[in-house]
Amino acid sequence: MFPRSLRTRIKRFAQDTDGLVTVEFAMMMPILFFAYCASFVFFDAYRQSATNLKTAYTIGDLISRETAAINNAYIDSMYSLTQDLARSNSPMSLRISVIRWDAGDDRYYLDWSSARGGITQLTDNTLSAFNERLPTMPDQERVILVETWNTWTPPFNVGMEVTSIDNFVFTRPRFAPQLAWRS
Repeated sequence: MFPRSLRTRIKRFAQDTDGLVTVEFAMMMPILFFAYCASFVFFDAYRQSATNLKTAYTIGDLISRETAAINNAYIDSMYSLTQDLARSNSPMSLRISVIRWDAGDDRYYLDWSSARGGITQLTDNTLSAFNERLPTMPDQERVILVETWNTWTPPFNVGMEVTSIDNFVFTRPRFAPQLAWRS
């Protein structure tokens, strides 16, 4: 079938291992590079999500310690702080609301709400959408609701899409029974 010299050459070629590492490297390098990029992207998404959540908790904690009335200048400074803490290239949105529970009416009421960054203020009509997410509270108790929004864009295309990161954090006022609003 094959001449003897051709069989010998094929056998010698099959047993030859010279250059095998180079071939394996050329085959594995794209897979390793993709795995590295994917790990970086997944970690970056987790980091941004965790940073945004910590930012929302920080803003809620700062506001919960206030004993004086809050005004627009104070909310502007909290929005600026939100952007600094989040360390994101995309714009942030912030909404701060004070919500009260009335046991007699069996419903939540909105004391006040203020928003920055392209999001609308919370209203009594839109508050009912949050009933399932708000905590169980005693009668006439108030909570400060801090909501943040941010858009995360993956640095590499590894199959993840642009994602909206939103946080919903509530904190009880610490040193005063309520947080007042002054225009």
